Amino acid sequence: ARGFAPLRIADFQEVLGEPTVALTKLRELCFSGIPFDGGLRCLCWKILLNYLPLEKALWSSLLKKQRDLYSQFLKEMIIQPGIAKANLGVSREDVTLEDHPLNPNPDSRWNTYFKDNEVLLQIDKDVRRLYPDMAFFQRPTDYPCLLILDPQNEFETLRRRVEQTTLKSQTVARNRSGVTNVSSPLKTTPSSLSEYEVLPNGCEAHWEVVERILFIYAKLNPGIAYVQGMNEIVGPLYYTFATDPNSEWKEHAEADTFFCFTNLMAEIRDNFIKSLDDSQCGITYKMEKVYSTLKEKDVELYLKLQEQNIKPQFFAFRWLTLLLSQEFLLPDVIRIWDSLFADDKRFDFLLLVCCAMLTLIRDQLLEGDFTLNMRLLQDYPISDVHLILKKAKELQDSK
Repeated sequence: ARGFAPLRIADFQEVLGEPTVALTKLRELCFSGIPFDGGLRCLCWKILLNYLPLEKALWSSLLKKQRDLYSQFLKEMIIQPGIAKANLGVSREDVTLEDHPLNPNPDSRWNTYFKDNEVLLQIDKDVRRLYPDMAFFQRPTDYPCLLILDPQNEFETLRRRVEQTTLKSQTVARNRSGVTNVSSPLKTTPSSLSEYEVLPNGCEAHWEVVERILFIYAKLNPGIAYVQGMNEIVGPLYYTFATDPNSEWKEHAEADTFFCFTNLMAEIRDNFIKSLDDSQCGITYKMEKVYSTLKEKDVELYLKLQEQNIKPQFFAFRWLTLLLSQEFLLPDVIRIWDSLFADDKRFDFLLLVCCAMLTLIRDQLLEGDFTLNMRLLQDYPISDVHLILKKAKELQDSK
């Protein structure tokens, strides 16, 4: 995103400088890529993801309200259960009468606590591996959450919960059935998680912040809770907000990411809900749409993939569900997301990007056998996202 012409930056500043942001104009500008300079991308994403309203006069009160609400979530979902656990030995008689860890009642607070721990362990396993090729997520944040890291706190933090629960039980990995190869070869994981040192007290790594965001999301959305892959959606959002050049925005990256992630998930959550897979809004329908679009644009390539019985779920499941976040390096993912978020039909453009990715390697696919083609599709060979976006735009204009 570097190297934007000053004129282009001025165009963004002009649109964002109006008392009411002209959304159509902003979408057009963002579609071709948003400059990082001056926090423009962070601001545009917050508008495109419906976190900030178009009337600028409302921004400061809305941000204050949402950030206070997020602090409230932290208190209710992380701090209070942590205090209850820490007090377990202190006030024996109250605990026994009211609620205790072996209480079989499904409404028992402890029952909830242990269920939450299962979700937490899965999140923990996934967020520690976020973008292993980048040091960012292992580094300490400049703005650790003081509510939680206050040395006066005696309560059990998420970090401590994970440590204790891991000692007690082996994690049950719950993968989405039918997903082949959720992580792409691009994202190799270090051989053991022990390579990730836990930071000293008073510090927290960026991945721990992402863990908290996902845990709170899972608690507030029990119908979907946490599904593997959500970490790949929250990662680029958080990275973008936590590297905002404006420190007064950067300081609130956690809360702002949480609400933008929640809004984005409201639009794509059907991809993560297995029971909806075959409905009109589910992932199977979208995967088939990639093939029907390809059939319109390049019937020869479509027939070749059909003949080799290469089903879209072998590769398009991951492309669509994770908004291509596993196929490219993080800066390129962020550039693709500029265009996706700017799409007013919400992710129709994503189908065209997938088609563009197929047509750009058509010669290799037409020559390759099943094994070779599967390898190409699961470890996509072209890394130039500008070329891919240009091709997708051509496909869009040729409708």
